[in-house]
This record gives sequence, C-alpha cells and structure tokens, in this order.
Amino acid sequence: MIELLSIILPVFAIFGIGFIGQKTIGFETQTLSKMALYLMSPFLVFRTFYETTFTKTYGYMLIYTLILCFTLIGLVYVISYFKRYNMRETCGVILASAFMNNGNYGTPVALFAFGAAGLDYAVVLMVIQQLVMCTVGVYYAAKGSPENDGISSALRAVRRMPIVYGAIAGVVFQQLHIPIEGSVSEALDLVANSAIPTIMIILGMQLAKISLRHVQVEKLTYSLLLKLAVSPLIAFFITLILPVDDMLAAIMILMAAMPSAANTTMYALQFGTEPDFVSSATLVSTLFSLITLPILLAILM
Repeated sequence: MIELLSIILPVFAIFGIGFIGQKTIGFETQTLSKMALYLMSPFLVFRTFYETTFTKTYGYMLIYTLILCFTLIGLVYVISYFKRYNMRETCGVILASAFMNNGNYGTPVALFAFGAAGLDYAVVLMVIQQLVMCTVGVYYAAKGSPENDGISSALRAVRRMPIVYGAIAGVVFQQLHIPIEGSVSEALDLVANSAIPTIMIILGMQLAKISLRHVQVEKLTYSLLLKLAVSPLIAFFITLILPVDDMLAAIMILMAAMPSAANTTMYALQFGTEPDFVSSATLVSTLFSLITLPILLAILM
C-alpha cells in the first residue's frame, strides 16, 4: 500500500502547491488554465502524435472512450427518470459523472505508475477525452442552460480547441516525414515537458476555489458511485471485448476511475448548469480518489 500511495501522493503534493498558492496569494486561474490549454498542451499532444506509430490500437481507444461516456450518460438518464430530476439537474449529473479528469490528474498518475510507455497511451486518451468533452460535454452543459444552444456551442468549442490542431499537426509531420531536430526539438521538449506539472498546479488552484456550501448529498452520492466505482467496472468489461494489450487495458480502467473532470466545472459555470453541484462533485471525487485509486492500482499492478 505504501508503494501505491507513493504513486498517488506526489500527484497530490503538486496539486497542493497550487492549492496553497491560491489560498495564500491568489491567482486568476481562468487565465492560467487558458494558457496551459492553448499554449502548452498542444505541444505535448503534438510531440506524442509526432513520435507515436499509429495502429488499430488508437481506434480501440476511441471506441472505449465513446462506449464508456455514453453508457454513463445512459445510466444518469435512468437515475434521473426514477428520481424525477428536471433537465437542468440531469445535465448537471451528466457533467459530474460522465467525464473523467485524465488530463491534469490521470496522465501524471499513468506516468508515475507505468512510465513513459504508459504516458504515451494516457496522452492519446487525454486528447480523445478532450474531443468528447468539448463536444458532448458542452452540449449537455448548454442543454441544461436557459439558452439551450447545445449544437452551435459545441461546434464553436471544437473549432477553438487547440489540442485537436496539435494532434492533427503531429500526424501530418509524422506522415510527411518532416524532421524536428536540434534547437527546435529542444524547445518543443521544454514546453511539452512543462505542460503536465503546470496543469497539475492549476488544478490545485481550481480546487482551492471550490465551495462545498449547499451540497446536494443525494445527487453527489449517485455521481461519486458512477464516477469512482461503476465507471472502472464498465471499462473493465470494455477491455474484455477490445483486443488491447495488458498495459493499455490497465490504463483504460485507471482512467475510467479518475475523478470528475475539472473542465466540466468551467462548462457548468459558463452555461449556468448546476455549477455549485458540479464543482462540489469535482472536489469531493478528487479527495475520495486518494482512497479509491490506490485500491484500484493494487488490483491492476
């Protein structure tokens, strides 16, 4: 257990830097988040897609992500039907339950647990998850808002998503055999290597700003069960169907067990879709993951 905690605790220690910094100094987290998203993450994604030889495995990753996401959304609709949640409440639970934080949490955990090979898988899964989140996630955030402008908002979000362009550029450079060497390669590595610790610190800052006032215990309980227990179980059954290697199967299950995605809090705030509930689910699921993830890692490793 100590060895497993040694994987999780360094991640939380980096979160703690951002948390303490936000509480003591105070930062404009939205601006910093945009910096990491628009200026740093695309270089990490570009390098991964440039250096990775693509196989059918990456198609399986896409299938896994879509099946997991829409299965969770379907379960939320079932719960909402029996609990008689309105559309706004339903969309809030979807935001809190169907999208995992495999960017600034899952990716570093995969790196600590599985090394560089695990990181490559995790970064590709992160890109796919970001694509799903900035389309399906934005759609449900907008659907739960008074304006209900889901489709057009989702399309605008996709066009603005720099990670997508980083992935496309990486594939193009690889397929055209365009060399990246010398000082250009060094500059790329500097930015790409700094992306993960930066976004981890920013998540700590975001968590420091979340309030647990007016916690909706019942909905929060359903969300936590879906996110931290049901989701990795669904992922396990998906890996039994898909022909993937043992490491990727373990990473898929691990990513499914990640807490609620921090980006969904921003979407909920932007569209007014249960922002207090979604933010509290992000914070509580992140704290609970300190217990659930070591248990899952003990099973997987």
